[in-house]
Amino acid sequence: MRPQFVALVGLVASVPAITTDMFLPQLPQIAAELDTTTWAVQLTVTMMLVGGAIGQLVNGPLSDTLGRRKPVLWGLAIHIALSLACAAADSIGTLIALRTAQGFFNAAASVVALAVIRDRFSGPTASRLLSRLVLVIGVAPLFAPTVGTWVGGIGGWRGVFVALAVFGAVVWFGVWRFLRESLPVERRRAAGVKVAASGYWQLVRDRHFVAYAVVPGLSFGVTMSYVVGSPFVLQTEYGMSEGQFAITFAVVGLGLVIASQVNAALVKHFAPQSILRVASLALVVATGSLFLSVVTGWGGLASFLVALWFSTAIVFMLYPNATALALEPYGSMAGTAAAFLGATSAMLAGLISPLVGILGGDRYAMAYVMAGAALAAVLVLLAGTPVFRRGGFAPPEIVLEKVD
Repeated sequence: MRPQFVALVGLVASVPAITTDMFLPQLPQIAAELDTTTWAVQLTVTMMLVGGAIGQLVNGPLSDTLGRRKPVLWGLAIHIALSLACAAADSIGTLIALRTAQGFFNAAASVVALAVIRDRFSGPTASRLLSRLVLVIGVAPLFAPTVGTWVGGIGGWRGVFVALAVFGAVVWFGVWRFLRESLPVERRRAAGVKVAASGYWQLVRDRHFVAYAVVPGLSFGVTMSYVVGSPFVLQTEYGMSEGQFAITFAVVGLGLVIASQVNAALVKHFAPQSILRVASLALVVATGSLFLSVVTGWGGLASFLVALWFSTAIVFMLYPNATALALEPYGSMAGTAAAFLGATSAMLAGLISPLVGILGGDRYAMAYVMAGAALAAVLVLLAGTPVFRRGGFAPPEIVLEKVD
């Protein structure tokens, strides 16, 4: 498992997250300059998720038919153009539309990243690699708001989108130069809408797959509720500056990096189902603590931030295990399965996160939504998977990695 491979695939997979997080500190500035509401400017985040959900459903089957390289190269090229168009947007409606399109084409990056991993690895090895991948995905967006604050201080929010175009160009070159095709021609699926539809129908009929696919979406809803709510909660309600917010965002984001590496160590000794069981319950406890902190006011900002740190960190112990369990039986159609997973995650997060703004956009709304999504994830695992059955703590089977 070469570090260069993990770094490159992680960078590709992080494109949607960086595109989301880098301009978060500028949301209040965008709302003021374009003379719009908090709810409307939050749609620039939400609609990117919706566009990403639809885009993954299209790009998944395409990558199973055309191979992994072509869809991601085209998607990144269009990302560059759309970033420059966002920089020139003169209304909130135009910006929302462009962000929706950006989400659609960025989806090729996240789909291909997962599919490439499944092409080469399986079982606990895939889960461990996904945890390493989360490290790269996590570190990049971790500093994105800080970079966004610095760029925004020079060129405003429009300058941030110019920087995203440059970032897209760098990733495009990395894929073109270093990411080899992982899906040989003889393993590719036939083209056509009928073939794609039959693949999705096969996945929908698998109750366990659907449940495992929904859990990352619900847990991602926890994260995205924090992402869309925190700029206003921390800067408006708690009075943080853009710089303080960026530092706080980085510290909270550090939790997901730590959690992903703890998970990578745990999968060597425990089955992914076992980790998923404990992590899902821990997420309910963490978000429940956040809820109580907000309602009672006990501990003030410090208590709020500690509960927030654990609530976001634990999510990244659910994601790699649920994803690996979902992809395991579908190596022959990894692109389609990865697309279903990604689309479900993006769509659920896109439906859950706007509730923060609808319910008032304050810390109460953010805590309510995060706790509700965490509880829903546990209920899905209980109803649709064997995760809470006996025998989950068996050591994982050894799965050999595929070599180049």
